[in-house]
Amino acid sequence: MLILRININNFDPHTNHDIMITIPMYQVDAFTTGPFTGNPAAVCVLTDPVAPETMQNIAMENNLAETAFITRGSGEWLIRWFTPVTEVDLCGHATLASAFVVLTILEPQSDEVVFRSRVMGNLIVRKKGEQLELDFPTDELHVCTVPDLIRESIGKAPRESHMGRSDYLLLYDSESDILSMKPDFRKLATADGRGVIVTAPGSDVDFVSRFFAPQAGIDEDPVTGSAHTTLTPFWSARLGKKTLTARQLSARGGLLECTLTGDRTRIAGSAQLYLKGEIYV
Repeated sequence: MLILRININNFDPHTNHDIMITIPMYQVDAFTTGPFTGNPAAVCVLTDPVAPETMQNIAMENNLAETAFITRGSGEWLIRWFTPVTEVDLCGHATLASAFVVLTILEPQSDEVVFRSRVMGNLIVRKKGEQLELDFPTDELHVCTVPDLIRESIGKAPRESHMGRSDYLLLYDSESDILSMKPDFRKLATADGRGVIVTAPGSDVDFVSRFFAPQAGIDEDPVTGSAHTTLTPFWSARLGKKTLTARQLSARGGLLECTLTGDRTRIAGSAQLYLKGEIYV
């Protein structure tokens, strides 16, 4: 048997001449209800230019649903989001995680932070008591026929099907319908769109959901902030309410408070720091 002994006290990453820059990284649980719940996201704070290819490799190495890269600008922060396999136009939980890093660690004196994204414009996050509240563009939905591939992958025909900016939304009758789903992720990975939202009325909240996105390298996302820009107007119209409570029924679970304000959707939740470290590239 070979035994390898490493003296970690002598480890110095800066002795590697291939290392060019150091990137502070924080891993934050967003929309959490306690330890080991919510959706974990990595937040990398950039002070030096990093190529998109390197960002993608870092996200792949992190192997979390999302890695956010933020760079301080003039009165705002630039933000980009990567799954392990692709860059995405919008990510709610990684934005909440990024806001947690800015508003509790980097700029604790501030009450809000503005992120400028490449596709979705300015995204604002504000302190709201013990929570943080996203201010995102509201999605627009239209009725559609769910593709046979998606219906077969999910395994249960929906009562209604709609299409938003990038995701399908499928409506079911009950919370138990959502909990019992066991999608065929390999088949679903070949479908179009970013992902599939499945939703139903909740037993102790206004609505529940799950989010499947093997097309983007994430079989099931634990808590999906961006999906609630689609879910909020959908349920607001049905329930006649502007402020709604929501629960995402993944294994980790997450709780959100959503408010519809016309063409903007506000999504509030809690966040908690899990770890911090440095990346050497």
